[in-house]
Amino acid sequence: MAVAMAACSLGLHLSSDNTFRAFEKTTVFKSSSAADATKLCYITHKTRLSSSGITIIPRASTVTGTVEDGNQGETDTIPTPIVIIDQDSDPDATVVEITFGDRLGALLDTMNALKNLGLNVVKANVFLDSSGKHNKFSITKADSGRKVEDPELLEAIRLTILNKMIQYHPESSAQLALGAAFGLVAPPEQVDVEIATHITISDDGPDRSLLYVETADRPGLLVDLVKIITDINIAVESGEFDTEGLLAKAKFHVNYKNKALIKPLQQVLVNSLRYFLRRPSTEESSF
Repeated sequence: MAVAMAACSLGLHLSSDNTFRAFEKTTVFKSSSAADATKLCYITHKTRLSSSGITIIPRASTVTGTVEDGNQGETDTIPTPIVIIDQDSDPDATVVEITFGDRLGALLDTMNALKNLGLNVVKANVFLDSSGKHNKFSITKADSGRKVEDPELLEAIRLTILNKMIQYHPESSAQLALGAAFGLVAPPEQVDVEIATHITISDDGPDRSLLYVETADRPGLLVDLVKIITDINIAVESGEFDTEGLLAKAKFHVNYKNKALIKPLQQVLVNSLRYFLRRPSTEESSF
């Protein structure tokens, strides 16, 4: 990705009226090099997200629901919902891919919801393969025409898409972490207990490392991961964040002072992530 993700710490919280609201921690990160000791983080968050854009949908009353221009197969096996936020493949736009078997339609309401977040859908296409129908969008910020860099806004995009999926396809709630609180059918697994966390770090050339994190999904996870990484002065260059049912899979290109992470720093990062995530660990992942 040509444009780096923001390394400032902002989050979301669930308010008493069942809406996610953005809150600022206004943490400013300074360069760790002596020459740039007063150089501030190059991305500042000037706006506050409206909670109306990411309102959680109340529990649905029926399984059939209203289909967003798609087909509802009540008797078929429910496919795994997948939402991918890709910051690597296009230097000028954030690429979002949504898959839910062959049940999704044109997703016009989802695109309108993204516009309410101050975004433009500049390109959209659909393709089919053995896993189903893939809806792919290229998204930019409406005010600047640039790709989305703010991790808070990236998380808002993800939650908006998942909320719309639960609204129009209530059967998806059984396979989404949000379904535990807001869906018609809660996931059969205990999201916080039965899904293991897996973390790996490898060199990706001399100037950066590749961090993989697989863990149980939850609202605000993308923002929290970026904050943990940057809190120990590691820079996040780019990445991809996938939601696959109850699982969240993150891939980040990271560096320390424009170099790949040395082994002791890799261990510090892994320990910090494990402490925060506090999930059962395993050496196996589904990447």
